[in-house]
Amino acid sequence: MESELKDLTSTNQTLEPVDESHEEVPGKDDRPLLKSDSSVSSPTISAESLEELDKKFAAFVRKDVYGTLGRGELPLLEKFLLGFALVTLVPIRLVLGIVILVLYYLICRFCTLFSVPNRDDEQEDYAHMVGWRRAVIVQCGRFLSRALLFTLGFYWINESYRNPLAVDKLASENECNEQSEQPERPGAIISNHVSYLDILYHMSSSFPSFVAKRSVAKLPLVGLISKCLGCVYVQRESKSSDFKGVSGVVTDRVQKAHQNKFAPMMMLFPEGTTTNGDFLLPFKTGAFLSKAPVLPVILRYPYKRLSPAWDSISGVRHVILLLCQFVNHIEVTRLPVYHPSEQEKEDPKLYANNVRKLMASEGNLILSDIGLPEKRIYHAALHGLFCQR
Repeated sequence: MESELKDLTSTNQTLEPVDESHEEVPGKDDRPLLKSDSSVSSPTISAESLEELDKKFAAFVRKDVYGTLGRGELPLLEKFLLGFALVTLVPIRLVLGIVILVLYYLICRFCTLFSVPNRDDEQEDYAHMVGWRRAVIVQCGRFLSRALLFTLGFYWINESYRNPLAVDKLASENECNEQSEQPERPGAIISNHVSYLDILYHMSSSFPSFVAKRSVAKLPLVGLISKCLGCVYVQRESKSSDFKGVSGVVTDRVQKAHQNKFAPMMMLFPEGTTTNGDFLLPFKTGAFLSKAPVLPVILRYPYKRLSPAWDSISGVRHVILLLCQFVNHIEVTRLPVYHPSEQEKEDPKLYANNVRKLMASEGNLILSDIGLPEKRIYHAALHGLFCQR
């Protein structure tokens, strides 16, 4: 990949991809995706190379009105709609969003009063709580997450459920897959990763636990909410031994969720990064080490003006543009619980690949063989191109 990028550059600069050898935990590097890193120099690329770049890194290419990095030339009508929304819609949505966030923080603060958090392997959470406290946290969390999506313009969520017989017929074509006929509670929800909005949807739907950066636990308001979710915290630039420890925590959580209906399920994005929503990247195996059944969920975000996908655009710019959209859409496809065969239980990579192929087939997604290292190269290349202009 580096040699291919070098061919596109007008200089002899090269980019070193991030080491992604630790598959157990998705997204381990804490360096910003959308800014050039001090150790990675942005190549200088001619404008003619943009089309070729888009072909090589198709999974991360924006195709909406706002264009690459959200900096495309807008038509006059779009400029008018954007300006109108900035002075009318955005302030209202910002106020409502902050009110919802603060309200849920206060609910979480009240429910965790005089309650000691669970501390284990450098983790801290309140997922172990039971009774009315847990019920209030979960039900309010689901309702307010849906309210926040509504505030962002997602007035309707189109959810569909795949016919288990059709999925079983497709799965039976793979002789390695032997689906169980007995319904069991999945230990984890497996979803493609398109946007930060994915988290809000899953919170409103099933209120699972997520894997998050350790710094999230220290954020105002959000930190306590993440602990009530039961998030597993990772330090993306920590040593390999730490990654193995976090992988063990995730595996343990998945097994507990599978065996205990009162334990929160884990929500995992095995791609390890976001795409433009049309592709499915290779799955990391950390979500499949527990040998427990998983629930595949496919998310799509149809759009006319702005794509809700967070691929090659900065977070702040994307949030502002999203707030300016009068209506946003999300489509959810839920597949039947996937029960691994004995061979898949012994081979997590086979398990991950089979679930990935099933999700790609059912969601009409294109399988891609690139990942986070290539995404960093693409972003650095784009910034090198726009710096010339």
